[in-house]
Amino acid sequence: MLGQYLKEIKGLLDVIEKDEEQNLKKAAKAVAECIQNNGIIHVFGCGHSHMLGEELFYRAGGLAPINPILIEDLMLHKGAVRSSTFEKQNDYADQFMQNVDIRANDAVIVASTSGRNPVPIDVAEISKAKGAFVIAVTSPRYAETQSSRHKSGKYLYTSVDLAIDNHIEEGDALMKHPSMGASFGSASSIAGFAIVNSIMVDAVEIMLENQYEPPVFKSGNVDGAEDHNRELVEKYKKRIPILEG
Repeated sequence: MLGQYLKEIKGLLDVIEKDEEQNLKKAAKAVAECIQNNGIIHVFGCGHSHMLGEELFYRAGGLAPINPILIEDLMLHKGAVRSSTFEKQNDYADQFMQNVDIRANDAVIVASTSGRNPVPIDVAEISKAKGAFVIAVTSPRYAETQSSRHKSGKYLYTSVDLAIDNHIEEGDALMKHPSMGASFGSASSIAGFAIVNSIMVDAVEIMLENQYEPPVFKSGNVDGAEDHNRELVEKYKKRIPILEG
C-alpha cells in the first residue's frame, strides 16, 4: 500500500495546485504586502495543525517575519485528549489571544481541517477584529459533513477573508483495507505544508518583482549565514519575541 498512498498524496497535491491556484496567489499577494508594510505573518493551529506554524518559523530558506502562535495546552505533548477538549471550548481563545500582538497590517493563517471547533474560529474572528487579513487552511467539504461546535454556528471557512481548501475528505484518511473498518493514512499535514510553503514561495517572487528584498533566513549550517540571520532576528524580535526566547 506504500505506493498507493504516495500516489494518492501526489493526486491530492495535483488537485490543490489546479483548484486552489488563484486562492494561493491571493494569499501570497496578501503575505507579500504584509511584509512590505512591516507586518508580521501569524500562524495558528491546534493539535497537529500547529505544525504549520513550526514548519514556517525560523526556517532555512523561509521568511523571517513568521510568528507561530504556539499554545501548549492546545498541542499534543501536554495531553492529546486534553488538548482536543480545550479546542472545543467556546471563548477559550480569549485567554491567550489578548497576549498576541496582532495589528492591522498583519496577516494571520489559521489551520483546521475540519474547521468546526471553536478555538480556531475564535482566533480567526479576533484577528479580523484587530484588522488583520485572515487566511484559513481548511476543508469546507469536511466541515459541511459535521455540525459546527461554535456557539454562532460558523465554520472556519466562513470566518476568514480567504479560505484555501486542502481538499481533505471527512476523517482525514486516504487509505482503506477490506480487513479493516477504519480508514488510515492521514494527509492533512502534508497538504498543509505544501499549501503554506507554496504561499511563501510565491510571496517571495512578488516581493522581488516589487524590487523589495525578501527577508529570508539562510541555513545556519552554511558559512556566512550567522550575520545575515542575526540582522533579521534583530529586525523582527520585538514583534516576535520567540525568535530569541
